[in-house]
Amino acid sequence: MNYKNPNSVLVVIYAKDTNRVLMLQRKDDPTFWQSVTGSIEAGEKPIDAAKREIKEETGLQISSQKQPLVDCNQQIEFEIFPHFRYKYAPNTTHCIEHWFLFPLESEQEPILSEHLAYRWVSAEEAINMTKSPNNADAIRQYLLNIK
Repeated sequence: MNYKNPNSVLVVIYAKDTNRVLMLQRKDDPTFWQSVTGSIEAGEKPIDAAKREIKEETGLQISSQKQPLVDCNQQIEFEIFPHFRYKYAPNTTHCIEHWFLFPLESEQEPILSEHLAYRWVSAEEAINMTKSPNNADAIRQYLLNIK
């Protein structure tokens, strides 16, 4: 079995004109809303994984946007939710996550391939709707008070 790498990326996408955050509804847990996330593949750099995950999960191309992908130069360790641990090697309970921001000039409609739905919401609403404490922390730290 191919297990997921316990090293991942989190990419918070937001629109500069509305200060709203893009949230995605998971297929494997419809009560779980989150930003773009994904495992880093073997030999892949975190920034390359972030670019790949943005394209895979939203259809957005970094190169076609006016704003660059921002590496927050922050990584955190978090406990993997028990109901998602089957995707990882036995006894893997924690993951290292690298944080990125992707500002868009305005809200865009994503092309969903791995999620059920999307919503553009305020930073406060995004913090309240995600089950992921680290996703909430990234939004709180980088976007809660943007002007």
